[in-house]
Amino acid sequence: MDSRIIMDYIYDNNGEKILIEYEQNRAKEEVIEQFVKYRKSKKMTQEELARKVGVPRTNITRFESGKYNPTLEMMVKVAAAMGMKLSIKLEEE
Repeated sequence: MDSRIIMDYIYDNNGEKILIEYEQNRAKEEVIEQFVKYRKSKKMTQEELARKVGVPRTNITRFESGKYNPTLEMMVKVAAAMGMKLSIKLEEE
């Protein structure tokens, strides 16, 4: 049995390898930070947010701790429950 770990890479304009998993984790952390920041700025508890979204509080807790990969639909619902809209954009490096 082959026990090699296969890693996916992308290449930037300079031909340098970028580990996709690293980029995914970086983006995920940034998104989580924004959701937590806005929830707290609106003085909402995880329980209140969960109730508005219609999910168990544990889903919000897991999302905010990075232990849950929410769907785009879930992120839109959470944003709407905080009176916000989700915006995704690409940026030049």
